[in-house]
Amino acid sequence: KENWTPLDYIEQYIDKDLMKMIADCSNATSLSRSGAPLNASTDEIYHFFGACILMSCVPYPAIRMYWSKTTKLPAITEKFTRDRFFRLRRSLKVLIDDDVPEDLRVCDKFWKVRPFLNRILKGCKSQARPQCVSIDEQMIPFTGACPWRQYLPMKPNPVGMKNFVCATADGIVLDFDIYQGADALLEQVEQPGDLGLGGLVIDRLSQTLHPNTNIYCDRFFTSIQVMEHMMKKQMHVTGTVMKNRVNAAVQKLPTDKTMKKDGRGTSAQVTTEDGKICVVKWYDNKPVLMMSSVHAREPEDNCQRWNKKLKQYVTISRPNIIREFNSKMGGVDLADRMMSYYRMSGRTKKWTLRMLMHFTDLALSNSWLLYRKDLTVCEDDPVVLFQGKKRPVKAVPHVSFRRRANAHLPEMVNMKNAARCRAKGCSGKTRVQCVTCKVFLCLQGDRNCYTAFHT
Repeated sequence: KENWTPLDYIEQYIDKDLMKMIADCSNATSLSRSGAPLNASTDEIYHFFGACILMSCVPYPAIRMYWSKTTKLPAITEKFTRDRFFRLRRSLKVLIDDDVPEDLRVCDKFWKVRPFLNRILKGCKSQARPQCVSIDEQMIPFTGACPWRQYLPMKPNPVGMKNFVCATADGIVLDFDIYQGADALLEQVEQPGDLGLGGLVIDRLSQTLHPNTNIYCDRFFTSIQVMEHMMKKQMHVTGTVMKNRVNAAVQKLPTDKTMKKDGRGTSAQVTTEDGKICVVKWYDNKPVLMMSSVHAREPEDNCQRWNKKLKQYVTISRPNIIREFNSKMGGVDLADRMMSYYRMSGRTKKWTLRMLMHFTDLALSNSWLLYRKDLTVCEDDPVVLFQGKKRPVKAVPHVSFRRRANAHLPEMVNMKNAARCRAKGCSGKTRVQCVTCKVFLCLQGDRNCYTAFHT
């Protein structure tokens, strides 16, 4: 987006109206409960969230250390005292409890933070919808008391609130719904039928997607009923699938023992009578079962896999459905990874505060990914985020220029840090530059990108 500052990206999710609402609700609640006015202004709420963001970037073992003589941060201590910070943290509210009717409290377990979630959700829904999205579970880490706390042992943060997320392949969150039970999802889905919990989540998070969108998910969500239901909505689902959900297809496919004997890269497929749904079985280190209404085994390609016995990479055959799934499925995991780098992890027993901090992290992650995506389009370096400088990236010469009989001689450049190799597919660093092309290329015994670039 032209002429946008980094703050403009954040204000898609967290704007001045939201900060003013938090200040007003916090003041009103504090006055009604304790009789002492909080007198929090909109700017002070901004400074509070800014301090929490800075604390996540410069983590200390205890929050009180930010006001210590030896470890204090002036950016925090100059805005408010330690006691004032803790009072704001303790009094933070996004609505006035007495204004919420009893029936809304019963049907929505997260009503205490719902206005804040709705504002973040509005920003997520305002983003452009791509052709391919992924849907997966996300854990909001919290070990205290909460009405809908979950335990998922296979997650990096196994205890917390479960959040179902729809995201793009590059990690931008488009929609989410916090789990409150299947009954809450039934009220948001038209004609649920016998979809099950996974199908209800797919239907709910696909309501803002365009027709002909490809949805990628794991085996928790995938079933034949879900495939048929989404095809009626002109959407296609691809994902891993449990054996007991496709018993008829498993009986027609080769057994695990047979495929293991044939070696890695072996694959087979079966389709429904109408040819709309395909089940593919591929053997890598172990058998993988996939189902899709848009992809199939063909066309196959080759991929590199590590061989433990040979202790080197080997080339094996890979079906098209595997390649598409691997390239499109990791959006939610990427969003989790971006949020985990600088998570607001102050200890608290209040699940409401934990939710506010988590979705602030989500808004910041989305803002950064959108900012970096726009800079990539403009051929700018995303590293210079807050420096206000632009560093143009030198274009790679055309292949016809590289193959001319010019003096493409290498030279060693005396520089402090090695530059990134510009050969396609190489992520190495080098100080060798072509005197004609003016690009850096690897020139080593085991990796000669210089020769490959010019031939």
